[in-house]
Amino acid sequence: MSAVSERMWQLLSLYGLQVVAALAILVLGFWASRLIRNAIRRLMHKKKVDETLTSFACNLAYAALLVFVIIAAVNKLGFQTTSFIAIIGAAGLAIGLALQGSLANFAAGVLMIIFRPFKAGDYIEGGGTAGTVEEIEIFTTKLVSPDNKYIIVPNAKMLSDNIVNYSTKETRRVTLTFGISYGDDVDKARSVIQAVIDQDDRILQDPMPAVLVSALSESSVDLSVRVWTKNADFWGVHFDLMEKVKKAFDAQGLTIPFPQRDVHLYQQSP
Repeated sequence: MSAVSERMWQLLSLYGLQVVAALAILVLGFWASRLIRNAIRRLMHKKKVDETLTSFACNLAYAALLVFVIIAAVNKLGFQTTSFIAIIGAAGLAIGLALQGSLANFAAGVLMIIFRPFKAGDYIEGGGTAGTVEEIEIFTTKLVSPDNKYIIVPNAKMLSDNIVNYSTKETRRVTLTFGISYGDDVDKARSVIQAVIDQDDRILQDPMPAVLVSALSESSVDLSVRVWTKNADFWGVHFDLMEKVKKAFDAQGLTIPFPQRDVHLYQQSP
């Protein structure tokens, strides 16, 4: 009995300090990991980094620190951690190869959050679609189309193509083309269009509106109308200007040519 007690005391004296040291490493390591995570969060908030990226970066750093602390504690107990680290590295490589598409979306999401080619609420074209940005996440961008369709675009696809942001600038140019017949007076048509423009308060005078002869087509003289308006008024001005110019042309006797075709029938005697 005394031999067993002596053996237990030897084991306790041999490994007790290692167990206590391992526990101390775990406790202090977890505490330090939380401090570092909170410090990273405060720094990113101070730099006004997007909350999505902030949360992801803090959680990733916290997880990496916990893995390091656990490995250090296991090593303190006397276990060889070289093979364990090799297994983690091999598993990480395998996961990376299996999720390379997701990693590409993640990298693209981080770049979009950092460089901000668009933000929530912007109307954009990108990734083969168009809509108002509802949310930018780490892996996907969520859009709502003008007809209220919910669209989810992978970030890698969004970033690999041209992105057109219609909401960045405060003003936009409305460009419309009206055709008149060759027998109509160009100056009269220009004055009619200008009168319609002057009646719309949404159309800006700086830059000045322009009514230009843009082409001499096969059956019409084309007048290009270019006016500037606030971004929010773009479509209202676009549709109203088209309707009002058509009605003004009708009232002033100006004709808008349309394609016509003469069909000739030939009859052959039997």
